[in-house]
Amino acid sequence: MGPHPAVAAIRLAVRRTLTDLAAEAGTTFTAPVREPRERPSGAPLVGATVGTTLIGNAHRHPSGLPRTPAAPGSPLVLVAVSGGADSMALAIAAAFEAPKIGLRVGAVTVDHGLQDGSADRAAQVAERLRSLGLDPVEAIPVQVGRSGGPEAAARDARYAALDEAAERYGAVAVLLGHTRDDQAETVLLGLARGSGARSLAGMPAQKGRYRRPLLELDRAATRQACSAQAIPVWDDPHNCDPAYTRSRVRHEVLPVLEKHLGGGVVEALARTARLFRDDADALDQWAALAERDLRTGEGTLDAAKLAELPPAVRRRVLRRAALRAGCPAGDLFARHLETIDLLVTGWRGQGPLHLPGGVEATRRCGTLVFRRQGD
Repeated sequence: MGPHPAVAAIRLAVRRTLTDLAAEAGTTFTAPVREPRERPSGAPLVGATVGTTLIGNAHRHPSGLPRTPAAPGSPLVLVAVSGGADSMALAIAAAFEAPKIGLRVGAVTVDHGLQDGSADRAAQVAERLRSLGLDPVEAIPVQVGRSGGPEAAARDARYAALDEAAERYGAVAVLLGHTRDDQAETVLLGLARGSGARSLAGMPAQKGRYRRPLLELDRAATRQACSAQAIPVWDDPHNCDPAYTRSRVRHEVLPVLEKHLGGGVVEALARTARLFRDDADALDQWAALAERDLRTGEGTLDAAKLAELPPAVRRRVLRRAALRAGCPAGDLFARHLETIDLLVTGWRGQGPLHLPGGVEATRRCGTLVFRRQGD
């Protein structure tokens, strides 16, 4: 009998991502050489693996199937694991699939230090992952700041820890357990904040070293997969705390939409994200080409040519210029771009604009100049 449908769906999604990573890394899997091993009585035991070190209890996966890990030195993929159902289901599937295509798989769990006993829980999650055969596994404590609010600060600290671990271990990628439900929540948050198309495009399946294999699967599938494989999970109380915006969206806003608009809201929002992403990617490519043509020899932007661009493209060019000058991406909002845009479309001799990160935008001699104050 095959695996539970949820287990099979998650494995398939993870296999697709890992296959792409293996191709990028130039990995080809070669089955391990098997030689006879002597029984205590002297009779040979056929089918024993030699030259391969089994990690943890990697002889047997929770599926009940035996598993041989990839050879030492094979490309490493890390999984970011909180201990919840989404990331645990992802880690289990990665541990099952990665060795079959010549990849090693490890994990990182980040201790944000925001709850009593968080260090002990992180250590327990790490030990559980080791028992599943992942290696290396590390629990990393972080200091969460206050910039941008508690959710943003925790996210920044978490990604900084994941980036550092990936660099230190030489990982080819970091897998994240975001699901279709997370994508729907992200789109709703973008709508509430009046964000542009890039924000409404939600989370990408791939960005830099990060991969999100489960974006097409819902959260219920990850819980079913963990239950079917008898994997204990931890439910973070912050996920139910109404003090956090995402928690309110998850437990109050989405259920109301589902009740009054009918089922399928999560799927529709996730589909919206995919459509917006296609549009945003096309506009970003247009803006990159336009910026190259508009940039003068002094590195400024030609205001007259900027004015000829469609607003969606022009504002992307302005955003690229502001970021290049040193504006933090997370602090540069639509209202800033609208004000900069007035230097192009509503020029009345207004003075310099002060942008986040100490960046100044000025119109001078028919060009836009972006520079750090004091430079």
